[in-house]
Amino acid sequence: MLIRQDDLTGNAVQQLLKTHLEDAYKNSPADSVFALDVSELLHPEITFWTIWKNRNLLGCGALKQLDESHGEIKSMRTHEDALGQGVGSAMLTHIIKQARQQGFNKLSLETGNNDAYAPARNLYQKFGFTTCGPFADYELNKFSVFMSRAL
Repeated sequence: MLIRQDDLTGNAVQQLLKTHLEDAYKNSPADSVFALDVSELLHPEITFWTIWKNRNLLGCGALKQLDESHGEIKSMRTHEDALGQGVGSAMLTHIIKQARQQGFNKLSLETGNNDAYAPARNLYQKFGFTTCGPFADYELNKFSVFMSRAL
């Protein structure tokens, strides 16, 4: 698997992000969807990566700088054809490493609380993330789970 910083212009990447957003709206009320579209992922405080095997897109993930010491994981997604192959673990390992290199001492995320998001929550827990309260501009809502970990 090869992880590389991505400019979000490729069709495969855009399709994966479209699927990511569609699933978010399918599994959560619209006012509780915090997934970013392509234009939002292009903001300078966000670094976006894709993970590949040969020419096959396996997944993606992003790191958003909240402040000098705090980052947020965004847009973690594994392509449906790559589920169960360690893509999420590889991307999460990469994001944690990048966050440390950027000098962050805390990493946080928001995900859903229903069964559709159970695999994501389990992955984050496996990597030491624990539930926390809302951070940054988030507000408490019954459809979100907030998680963080020290780096």
